Amino acid sequence: MKQLAIIGALLLTGCMTPKAMPERSIAELSADMAAGRTSSEELVATYLKRIDTIDRAGPTLRSVIATNPEALAQARALDAERRAKGPRGPLHGVPILVKDNIETRDAMATTAGSLALAANVTRRDAPLIARLRAAGAVILGKTNLSEWANFRDGDSTSGWSAVGGLVKNPYALDRNACGSSSGSGAAVAADLAPAAIGTETDGSIACPANMTGLVGLKPTVGLISRTFVVPISASQDTPGPMTRSVADAALLLTAMAGSDPADAATAGADARKRDYAAALTPDVLKGRRIGVLRYRTGHDARVDALFEAALAQLRERGAELVDIAESGVPRTLGDHELKILLTEFKAGLNAYLATTPPAVTTRTLAEIIAFNAASEAEMKLFGQRLFVDAEATKGLDDPDYLKARTEAKRLAGADGIDRLLGANRVTMLVAPTMGPAWMTDLVNGDQYSGGSSSQLAAVAGYPHLTVPMGLVKGLPVGLSFIGPAWSEAELLAAGHAYEQASRKWRAPTFVERSTELP
Repeated sequence: MKQLAIIGALLLTGCMTPKAMPERSIAELSADMAAGRTSSEELVATYLKRIDTIDRAGPTLRSVIATNPEALAQARALDAERRAKGPRGPLHGVPILVKDNIETRDAMATTAGSLALAANVTRRDAPLIARLRAAGAVILGKTNLSEWANFRDGDSTSGWSAVGGLVKNPYALDRNACGSSSGSGAAVAADLAPAAIGTETDGSIACPANMTGLVGLKPTVGLISRTFVVPISASQDTPGPMTRSVADAALLLTAMAGSDPADAATAGADARKRDYAAALTPDVLKGRRIGVLRYRTGHDARVDALFEAALAQLRERGAELVDIAESGVPRTLGDHELKILLTEFKAGLNAYLATTPPAVTTRTLAEIIAFNAASEAEMKLFGQRLFVDAEATKGLDDPDYLKARTEAKRLAGADGIDRLLGANRVTMLVAPTMGPAWMTDLVNGDQYSGGSSSQLAAVAGYPHLTVPMGLVKGLPVGLSFIGPAWSEAELLAAGHAYEQASRKWRAPTFVERSTELP
């Protein structure tokens, strides 16, 4: 049997130092730096070596598009600051990877995976990155993604971009890592960094976190700024953390949350944000009524068995579970959502491109469509039907768009999640996030298995947390916690309580073919 796990283990041993062991939490890394057992410079050097050994060679995950040439210098400066003044907080000196649709001021392009943005070196920090830096984080590099955050064509292959190639799932290299935050998920699962930042419009954090065995949080739209993030939808886009533990996600969210004058959706963020890590209390599930989305089961008996085991552990922790048989949300929600995304994408992308450096010669969606049509590298796997449809939209004043936006928010929010919570007198909802990773198929595109629990929260703009629920034939699946707007603290606390009871995270084995999984 050809087993890359053995090779991978040897590679990992070769690129580790005694002072920087793999699969350490942010709290553990912070404690190691505080005690002098390691430094930020040593951590950055170790993770950069792991990227070279695992991502560029060995299993060749292709999860990292670019490493930050300034990371080691930034780490040295933070080490000096620690010695002189003490740490800024738990993120001081911690290396973080960032999805390559989020700008950083470092000497790296922000490409969204597209060759059309290969020269997009803006030298400006997105406000969420500025907040991470202020907390002491080191930007280690940029992660690969489904090109244009998976909004170019309906027949796309998740995890592929013309800039970065195809991201492989570290649990089985022939399986998909989902998207669009594919590289963020695969890199953290493979311990190429302790954590990464992804973005989601609908499922782009939840799905890759599900398939790479991670905790992923899509926050309430407006809790984290979207300024200088390549856009799809002003109604639905949000960055969020992808980590190996709920506690790490809480630390990152605490650092990133806050208002931004340039992003009107964040006006209430300063009043709503809190110390999310401090809210992780062990007895949070006692007496809490939780709605069980039974209509999200029945796709895969193996996933359902893990879900039942998860529900049993929630009960053991004191939760009162209430079955919900139907969503009551009509299928027309999907039609409304697509209208919103197409219209907002054209408007948002044209506005974004107008702010890019002169070296970026594609200044409108129409020009990017023409660029792609002339590029064999861009068009070799799939087309750009969504781009063409978006270009044909009539703008943000279009009555059909305005109607779709109003209807979608009502169906997913007031008549969706809010109604399910109120009618069943529950504080949050749980469901399987989706099925295990499918086989990557460059001919037929993505083959989604087990449906997805992301749509209602995505369209409503409400938070959605996924936590590892177990393995199906060696492939991870997640448990979703969904709540009303601004309920991140409650969801993280519940997810943490479940995580501590279940302990379902398992390291990937880097097998070449999924038939070799145990």
